[in-house]
Amino acid sequence: MNKKIIISIFFIGILIAGSNYVSIGAAADQDLAKQYAPILYFVKGEQCYPVNVSYALENSFLYENGNPSPLSTAPTAALLSTYTTDNYYLDNQRGTVAVGDNSIENDYQSKMAALGYTVYANVDTANNVIQYWFFYAFNGGDLNRHEGDWEMIQVVLTGGQPSEVMFSQHYAGQKAQWRQVDKEGDHVKVYVAQGSHANYIKPYAGKLGLASDTVGADGKILRPTDYNITDLSTQEWLSFGGRWGWAGADQSASAETAILGEAGPNGPKFREGGIMWQPLSWASDLQPANDILFLLEWLVYNFVMLFILFTVVSLLLLIFFVYRRNKKHGLGPRIFSLLYIDGSNQKSIGNILCIVVIIMAVLALFFPWYTVTANVSVPPSEQTGTFNAVSVDGINGVQIRLPDRTGPVPLGTLALPFYLIIGISLVFLVLSTIGISQSKKLGKKYILRGIRLLIPFILILIFILLIASIIPVLSPPNIEGYPGVSSAMHAISASPFSGQYTIPTTDVEGGSIQLTWGFGIGAYLLLFAGILLFIAGFMEITAHEEFFEEKSPTQINVEKKNKEKTE
Repeated sequence: MNKKIIISIFFIGILIAGSNYVSIGAAADQDLAKQYAPILYFVKGEQCYPVNVSYALENSFLYENGNPSPLSTAPTAALLSTYTTDNYYLDNQRGTVAVGDNSIENDYQSKMAALGYTVYANVDTANNVIQYWFFYAFNGGDLNRHEGDWEMIQVVLTGGQPSEVMFSQHYAGQKAQWRQVDKEGDHVKVYVAQGSHANYIKPYAGKLGLASDTVGADGKILRPTDYNITDLSTQEWLSFGGRWGWAGADQSASAETAILGEAGPNGPKFREGGIMWQPLSWASDLQPANDILFLLEWLVYNFVMLFILFTVVSLLLLIFFVYRRNKKHGLGPRIFSLLYIDGSNQKSIGNILCIVVIIMAVLALFFPWYTVTANVSVPPSEQTGTFNAVSVDGINGVQIRLPDRTGPVPLGTLALPFYLIIGISLVFLVLSTIGISQSKKLGKKYILRGIRLLIPFILILIFILLIASIIPVLSPPNIEGYPGVSSAMHAISASPFSGQYTIPTTDVEGGSIQLTWGFGIGAYLLLFAGILLFIAGFMEITAHEEFFEEKSPTQINVEKKNKEKTE
């Protein structure tokens, strides 16, 4: 046989074997991706689900920052692959990020059945990690609103067996041991937050920690058989370095929208500066899951139910004591002792103050207790954007966010319904006055309740005084932030009642983030309500009066018998 023919056959054989090896490797990766594919649990009312990026390509124009004319009105994956820097963005033409504009979500919903569901898998054999990436048409979370949304979970294998799972949550994430996650066989259960699409380990998470997210398992469930698993590494658009959503028409607006959290996210290879594409590096900075934290999250998530149970038990005890008081001494002609108002005497004034306190405390629930407002201004744009860096109120609890070049970074949340605690406390204040015959006893109750009303103001003050120490503890290591944030927090702690501080932006010269802070009307209403109730209690104690004459058990029995005879 000709020597050249032999050599040719040899090389052709090598090529065929190599291609078969690649095919086998790709097939093995696909099998691995399917084996550990997650089960996604959504909250009832969710508008967006993992979708193929073709939805964004078919509905968006491609822009360059600072150029109002689109580079393409029909971008393709091949075209995107040629734009590898952060100077470009896709703008979905079906709607905007403005609050109240749900056009993109509505458009996606109208096409959802035809689009189906897609999850992108990246099997990193070098690091023994399987990443699952999810693209959503729109991010409509409480913290920020932007077009497009990229989220991810990853499963780490050790010795061929799953050992850890990492969950992306806003600008950070959480990692857990395999034993700590909910699962069906090898399929991890992922609980997706409504709107923001942050991924959580438990269905009762999201109310304590980085951000106040609504998480649950009462909506759509996507199992591996319900979605297409697509190999991420083969996607042409993967090298697109721009943003998958509107990012501002010019340099000024681009910087401003990024800080305000209105800019679309970068793709998988460029998320968080590319760190998420380095799975083990990203994992090293994540907060580890803690079983004690799970318990705390469960308590916060079920706080309302537990509080109602506690309230019912307390109410039953109160009813028992009132019943016993009625059997022994009667309840008096007006039942509620705070209603003994008959002139301008001391005890009447004390009761009037108590009624005023109840009104003030109720009003306090509907006003802010404390706010740190961040006002973003980037020249030459004349418009400014605003968000609350720190907010404390009776409805949403405590929320901490820091301005960052990638958007407002959620650092802490304690989503407790303070309105429920204070509201029930006021109800018990009224009920506890039933059948009290002496102003001295009533005054002691007023003082005790007055101290309780002062507690929120005192706790907020302590919290603000310590905020400069709290922020470094809560801040994730992978959040770079602005250099002026630390000094700004120290300025707030040094002058907790009110003040201003300006942080220069690092992206655009002349830009600034002006922080303004102070106690809100709600906190001052609670403060004055507590002081007034304390004064009311002091007035009742020093009045030394009886609201009515207590009856002896004998008198009560006689009256009862006389009533029975009359009937």
